[in-house]
Parts: sequence; structure tokens; C-alpha cells
Amino acid sequence: MAAKEQNRRRFLQLAGISALASLTSGNTSVAQAGGTTGGTNMNVKFKLGLASYTLRKFNLDDTLKMANRLGLKYIALKDFHLPMDSTPEQIKEVAEKVKDAGIELYGGGVIYMTNEREVNRAFDYAKTAGMKVIIGVPNHELLPLVNKKVQEYDIKVAIHNHGPGDRNYPTPTSAYEKVKDLDPRMGLCNDVGHTQRAGVDPSVPTENFVARLLDVHIKDVTEATRRGSTVEVGRGVIDIPKFLRTLVKINYAGIVSFEHEKDPGDPLAGLAESVGYVRGAMAAI
Repeated sequence: MAAKEQNRRRFLQLAGISALASLTSGNTSVAQAGGTTGGTNMNVKFKLGLASYTLRKFNLDDTLKMANRLGLKYIALKDFHLPMDSTPEQIKEVAEKVKDAGIELYGGGVIYMTNEREVNRAFDYAKTAGMKVIIGVPNHELLPLVNKKVQEYDIKVAIHNHGPGDRNYPTPTSAYEKVKDLDPRMGLCNDVGHTQRAGVDPSVPTENFVARLLDVHIKDVTEATRRGSTVEVGRGVIDIPKFLRTLVKINYAGIVSFEHEKDPGDPLAGLAESVGYVRGAMAAI
């Protein structure tokens, strides 16, 4: 059997075992699932997490249970699970609940900032919750204020691109051009699905803007156009193994969060398949 075919079969085996492990045991590692760390996996510095928008139809308790079931120990909460207008006491209560579940509340978002009040609220919200990063979409004219808040609060802002049709930040490059001269804690959340929908290989801006990559949303899409929609990771057009190898190459040490937008009423199977695929790819590269 040719080496290429052996590698392909090994990858599919690891991905399948990892998907099963994702559903059956949140504590099963890639190494345990696949029997080996494989390739350059020992050099992987990034961690897998969850963008809670994936589970927007579910309450916080169920969201945390599913995250634990999949072994995802880092979460960024969308306002479905922690409303932006929550009182400080309510925010602290939610943050404590996440901590008690054995999960780190590392960020919040996507948070839109269209005026000064929303900027101030976003930073107070993140500080009260103990978040390290705001995954945000601030209007361009508000960037000087956001930059000032980043310096004042020491909370990072990762600007999230939304692909074709997004007037503010369609691609990581469009966001980079706006933040490149600002505080280094002003950076990017590369949503690989929207990046691909804009006709851009997500590995390219990942490598080009290493110093500004603060967060990643991982998913797959049906096609590299505006019409592309989310599918289970591995079923779409994105070269996920290449993207993961790029993260290893640049020594990315942040969070790679799953944002599975498909089947919002019943996302667990697709999310588990996506997590398994990525774990299999991490073990195989």
C-alpha cells in the first residue's frame, strides 16, 4: 500500500475514533483515542474550545454539559447565555457556574459595538466575568476608544470577520488593516468559514498576521462563495489539516473554538463529528 494511502486511512481512522470518543467520554484525549499523538502533534500549543453561539437554542446548563461531554474546556459565551444587560451580580453568578463546571470562561462574543455606550458596557461586562478576550465587531469610528479601553482594562479585542456582505470586516485582512497600528492587544478572530466564503484560504491570513491572531473560530463550509453554508468539519471545502498545520507552524497558543452553526435545534451530533475530525487531524499531522 502506498504511503499516501496509508496516511489517509490512518487519518480517517483517528478522526472516526476521535468522533466516537467525543460523544462517549469528554476526558478521552486524542492520544488515548488514536493510540498515538502522531506527527507534529506534540508541538500543538493551541487548545480546543467552544463558541456558545453553537448552542444558542439551549440554556447555559445544557450548554456546559454538552461542552464537557465533548471535552471542550474553554468557552466564549454569546449573550444568549450571558445577556449583555446582566447586572454585575448576575455576571459573576454565571462566571462561577462555568468555573464550577470545570470550564474556563475565556471570552465573550461576538459582541457588537456601535456606539460609545456599547463599548463601555462590553469592557465592564468582560472585566466582571473575568474574560481575557472580547470577540468583537466595533464600528470603525470607535476603534480609537476601543484601543483606549484595551489599554485601560488589559482585555484583548479579537475582531471577528463575517465574510461577503460584511461592510466592516469581511476578511481578516480588512480587520488587520484597521488595527495594525494600534495596541498589540487589538487583533483578529479568524473565522475560517467566513474567510473561505470570501474566497480566501484561511491559512494565508493566519500565517501573514501571526502577531495579531488572538482567537480562531473553526467550522467548514459548503463552498468558497457568499452562498457557502456551515457543514460538519471535514465535509466542506476548507483544507482543515492544512489550517491546523499552519497553526502549529506559527506556534499559535490561543483557543480554537468550534462555531457549528448548522442544525441549531439539534447540533450535538454534527458538533461531535467536527470535534472528532479536528482531533483526528491533530493526531495525524
